[in-house]
Amino acid sequence: MSEESITQIVKAKYGQAALRVATGGSSCCGSAPARSECDPITSNLYEAGETADLPAQAVAASLGCGNPTALAELRRGETVLDLGSGGGIDVLLSAKRVGPTGKAYGLDMTDEMLELARANQRTAGVENVEFLKGEIEAIPLPDSSVDVIISNCVINLSADKDRVLAEAFRVLRPGGRVAVSDVVVRGTVPPAIRRSVELWIGCVAGALEEQEYREKLAKAGFEAIDLEPTRVYHAEDARDFVAGAGLDAEAIAPEVDGKFMSAFVRARKPAG
Repeated sequence: MSEESITQIVKAKYGQAALRVATGGSSCCGSAPARSECDPITSNLYEAGETADLPAQAVAASLGCGNPTALAELRRGETVLDLGSGGGIDVLLSAKRVGPTGKAYGLDMTDEMLELARANQRTAGVENVEFLKGEIEAIPLPDSSVDVIISNCVINLSADKDRVLAEAFRVLRPGGRVAVSDVVVRGTVPPAIRRSVELWIGCVAGALEEQEYREKLAKAGFEAIDLEPTRVYHAEDARDFVAGAGLDAEAIAPEVDGKFMSAFVRARKPAG
């Protein structure tokens, strides 16, 4: 598919998810009505105490694969940017961590998600937050304007990851850091199987292989690169979905078991 086609598919999927949440439904990307289809990816990512003060719709709209705000070690007074901020859960959590002297931006290309996120911000009464419309391949912020970039299972959706990482490098201040959760692949997986498993993991996923992710970060100029697995997906988790896609779950188990994972990706822009 072309880059434009992928962008439009992602936008449509996440727009539909936002509308489902706004009308009291689930943000689950899968076709099954039950939330259980998404549980191995999106469940139990946040401690109850973290989300207790957040609007229910912000929590319901979470489509991430990790908890970057908990792992990013945010500090008071920092400026944070969330790439693909969705319903705003990680932006609102970041705003609390950086405090009133800090700022949390959320960037999303989907009108429905931005509307939901801004409504959640109003409900939460959080003032040090701003939601921006735009694509993560062209961040609408000046050079060297943020301290930390977070993202929750969104960079994998981009058709031009090199451009995303170059933009992240541009808007970070010297010494600034990337601290994102993303889907990563370890080793080789046959293309047909990979496409089916990726659809299960994240609406429309395009996960990088671990070494390729490291190489792209280095190419963009980052240093101190580290990928830490936070949740490994096993063949049993995806059994029903894979079978529904017309694939033999038993036959492909050795090809996928333990090869797909959520990872916490860290990197730093050189200080000088």
